[in-house]
Amino acid sequence: MSSGMTMSEKILARHSQRKEVRTGDLVECDISAAVVLEIDFSLFPWPRKVWDPDRVWLVADHAIPAPTITVANDLVRLRQFARKAGIKNLIDVGRHGISHVTLSERGAILPGEILANDDSHTAAVGALNCAGRGMGALDMLYILCIGRTWFPVGPTVRFIVDGKMPPGVYARDIIHYVAGKYGAFPNHNVEWFGSAIQEMDMSGRFTIATMCAEISADFALFECDETTLNYLKKRPQHPFEPVAPDADAKYKATYHIDVSNLEPQIALPDSVPNNIKTISEVKGIKIDQAYIGSCANSRLEDIKVAAEIVRGHEIAPWVRFIITPGSQATYLEAVEAGYVATLVRGGAVVTNSTCGACFGGSMGLIGEGETCISAGTRNFKGRMGSLNSRIFLGSPAVVAASAIKGEIADPRDI
Repeated sequence: MSSGMTMSEKILARHSQRKEVRTGDLVECDISAAVVLEIDFSLFPWPRKVWDPDRVWLVADHAIPAPTITVANDLVRLRQFARKAGIKNLIDVGRHGISHVTLSERGAILPGEILANDDSHTAAVGALNCAGRGMGALDMLYILCIGRTWFPVGPTVRFIVDGKMPPGVYARDIIHYVAGKYGAFPNHNVEWFGSAIQEMDMSGRFTIATMCAEISADFALFECDETTLNYLKKRPQHPFEPVAPDADAKYKATYHIDVSNLEPQIALPDSVPNNIKTISEVKGIKIDQAYIGSCANSRLEDIKVAAEIVRGHEIAPWVRFIITPGSQATYLEAVEAGYVATLVRGGAVVTNSTCGACFGGSMGLIGEGETCISAGTRNFKGRMGSLNSRIFLGSPAVVAASAIKGEIADPRDI
């Protein structure tokens, strides 16, 4: 008698019309939605028709508004493609957001589904009990034509996270701790459980799922619970069917984590797996820039944390503090809540929604010899600008505290 399936396996089985799938299988799956970004439209001609215009989303998000003629021309081609292919789901400048962030906000991708996107952090939608995968441009071209793609069924590991989160510690610190202690999980799926996860808001779940790309996971899935359903109630929806693991689901490994005594965790420059230190080990390092944004930490809750820390303080005079909301909808919420005013009064710069600074595209690059503390996704050498610069990664609370002090700082000290 075969054992049960994990959440990842259930989604792949459902979308490949199989009763079950197992580690090592190669399955061809129907895609629920496909996303193409403006940065792809300088690569090669795109098809005249797509398999289902209602399931294709074209999103302007990486360097928006256009900072160069090249990007401006990419946007021209994106708009032309939308008209020629009859694609109405065009998220253009002014209503834009980071692709999978804004699709989640719009209820365009839901539990039990598969999202294909040429953004490498599409695992983020696993917070919604949805299998999301970043794909290459040629893979996306194939998907646009037939609405299907191939996935290998990788082994699944399970994290059970329990305990009460201490003050000044956030979801970002949990995933950094995992990266430091357990390293990377290439070609694996990761699933999250435990009392600390059950008590976590959607913003924290999105952060963990997003950063699972930095430990090389294929899919990163959370259960669909009351928190998930409450989030979705506020959004347009179509019918969906969540997945839950079978009681006898087979996991390659199970890791137990107690967060009760966790302290802020910092990724050192150039990589994330096996490259984490506690805040007490790195605080005091002088910085030139502090950045909050990207699909990992750009939601209203992240901006609120930063504003609460900055309120009544001023940014260190030699520090550039840049905050980039994950969508224009989040930007508006932050304005209406007064967070933007608080941050600007303190000396921060709040930009429109874009991937810009995180991938070294626009609005926040760092120069020769500079150091940045970032709540972005990656810290590869040269990721945010000069090859001769350093990027440390931390939670928005760490970033905001560091911006005030002018050095990597513990938010619990402010």
